[in-house]
Amino acid sequence: QVQLVESGGGLVQPGGSLRLSCAASGRIFSINAMGWYRQSPGKQRELVATIVSGGSPNYADSVKGRFTMSRDDAKNTLYLQMNSVKPEDTAVYYCNAAIRSSPGTLVRTYWGQGTQVTVSS
Repeated sequence: QVQLVESGGGLVQPGGSLRLSCAASGRIFSINAMGWYRQSPGKQRELVATIVSGGSPNYADSVKGRFTMSRDDAKNTLYLQMNSVKPEDTAVYYCNAAIRSSPGTLVRTYWGQGTQVTVSS
């Protein structure tokens, strides 16, 4: 009933920029929180940035000052602007959202399918 679709991943050189998008669609009454996570081979999935409805973004220390997350509520879309990227930013990036599908129902957590970001010269 709810889908999260990421886009914008690809190959970028160190020091370059990339913008990821995550569009939520389907039966959506409200979105309580959204965020970006990433997972590199052999490592656990880690938080990149999150934002709760009406709040300010929170970033992992490793991306502070380089990544900026924004949200377009009218489009139910989340963005991640990645600047000054480093090889260690290479990972599959996943979108996450806590969504209530209709009034009075429970909030459920949804994940996108992931988009690969590779930082390499």
